[in-house]
Amino acid sequence: MKKIVLWIALIVILVFSFAACTRSKSSGPVALPSSTSESTAFPLMPTSVGNAAATQTAVALAPHSGGGEPAPTSTMPSASPTSVPTQSPPTFTPTPKPKPPTAPNRVPSTYTLHQGEFPYCLARRFNVNPDTLLAVNGLSRGQWVYPGTTLTIPKNAGPFPYQRALRAHPTTYTVQSGDTFYSIACLFGDVWPEAIAAANGMSVEANLTPGQIIKIP
Repeated sequence: MKKIVLWIALIVILVFSFAACTRSKSSGPVALPSSTSESTAFPLMPTSVGNAAATQTAVALAPHSGGGEPAPTSTMPSASPTSVPTQSPPTFTPTPKPKPPTAPNRVPSTYTLHQGEFPYCLARRFNVNPDTLLAVNGLSRGQWVYPGTTLTIPKNAGPFPYQRALRAHPTTYTVQSGDTFYSIACLFGDVWPEAIAAANGMSVEANLTPGQIIKIP
């Protein structure tokens, strides 16, 4: 029994001796900063985060050269405002409208008859004596002349001796079946087909539709 008590006492002495040795070998207490006012007012942040914040502040305050955004220097979002495009919007120039055809201003030396035209029609239009016109082209009164025939228009043949206008104008006209600007000009006598087409903004060769109303200058 005494031996057991001695062994327990020995074990306890050994344990306390080992603990005392361990404490003596450990480092002393860490010294705290003498002033805690800064650390208390502003919590410490990692060095990397502080460097990134300082870099971004310098970039935001520095003047930009050129029109583009500066390249980002960190992965944190930049606070600089988005640039606004300065390019002016494109301008559009309207396409000019084509000018309508105009009537000729002089009598031609030759003329080819169109459907619905005849020598007396040309004599009225060009203010030429019809007898001289027929004689120059070897024709007689009442002779039928077909479309496609080319006639010579004489110079200094004298004016048309009768009333040149067959209908009053300016006015409007309702197109009939088979009408062309050439045949309608002959109905009015002293009006050029090119002038009628120009008054309606059309080509003299344009097809007309029955019932269409056109202007006669």
